Amino acid sequence: MLDVFRGLKHLIKVSHVKTDSPVFRLHYSATVIILMSFSIIVTTRQYVGNPIDCVHTKDIPEDVLNTYCWIHSTYALKSLFKKKPGVAVPYPGIGNSEGEQADKKLYRYYQWVCFCLFFQAILFYTPRWLWKSWEGGKIHALIMDLDVGICSEAEKKQKKKLLLDYLWDNLRYHNWWAYRYYICELLSLINVIGQMFLMNKFFDGEFLRFGLEVIAYMDADQEDRMDPMIYIFPRMTKCTFFKYGSSGEVEKHDAICILPLNVVNEKIYIFLWFWFILLSFLTTLTLIYRVIIIFSPRMRVYLFRLRFRLVRRDSIETIVRRSKMGDWFLLYLLGENIDTVIFRDVVQELGNRLGHNQHHRVPGIKGDVQDA
Repeated sequence: MLDVFRGLKHLIKVSHVKTDSPVFRLHYSATVIILMSFSIIVTTRQYVGNPIDCVHTKDIPEDVLNTYCWIHSTYALKSLFKKKPGVAVPYPGIGNSEGEQADKKLYRYYQWVCFCLFFQAILFYTPRWLWKSWEGGKIHALIMDLDVGICSEAEKKQKKKLLLDYLWDNLRYHNWWAYRYYICELLSLINVIGQMFLMNKFFDGEFLRFGLEVIAYMDADQEDRMDPMIYIFPRMTKCTFFKYGSSGEVEKHDAICILPLNVVNEKIYIFLWFWFILLSFLTTLTLIYRVIIIFSPRMRVYLFRLRFRLVRRDSIETIVRRSKMGDWFLLYLLGENIDTVIFRDVVQELGNRLGHNQHHRVPGIKGDVQDA
């Protein structure tokens, strides 16, 4: 099993340079690994068995029947799910096929699960790819190995001066750079919500209420209720196979098929249902937090002070008042990566320079905190 997942080891590597939030990393790192792992699992027959096994006769070769039923889908009868297994029907949804065509519930999704999971992983990584392209290695270039903090005083002084000069010369030019990151976070939320609706379509409108029914089933008396997972992920279905008989007439053969892979699919999508709900909730909170940051400079002061307690409050207030939201965002990311003492010196020197130099003065009433 370890050999199966060996190809995913490079996705587990975490960069020492932080250019995004922990919630954003859940999308492109943890979720991508989970989806890729699930995609690999459902394709490894040695661990989950054959994807389909149908009861066959001597006239129909086993491989032919299994392949046909796998390609052309299987079905169950909706009306028979309400009957008691072992008494009225042999298994939920399985019984006499005579009846209306509308009573049949077709199952086609099992052919596409591995491809769907792989495509979902690509979609979850797309916002990360966009931000990595837009960020352009800016944070990595600016920290200049100051995250270690172990270097000669002359080297440290030179690097701090270079960083300070960059921040001074490019003050108020980082808004669009920061907004592009916020766009990537918004795309992450749209992606996870969109994928839930797509999976709902994938499972014929059953996926969105799937998790709620599972919770209700676990809390109720299970002997009096049908397992909702059986309705979406049946272990046994029917398949109709037509062939020519010895007299040249078309003969109909009703086969019962076992879907062992659905036991795995069921666990995968139960997990994904709760995981996507959690991701949607956390990402929504993150975006609300971003909106507050954009429209409340005083909140920026508070958050910066809360995260970097070594920096003097007056320096933070001066920087926020004389700069824009993008500059605050850049400084916050730098503080996440640079040694705390070095970062304190850089921020306080920048605050002192802004306080004594009129070059970057903002028009307006003196002392007012500038909006983004």
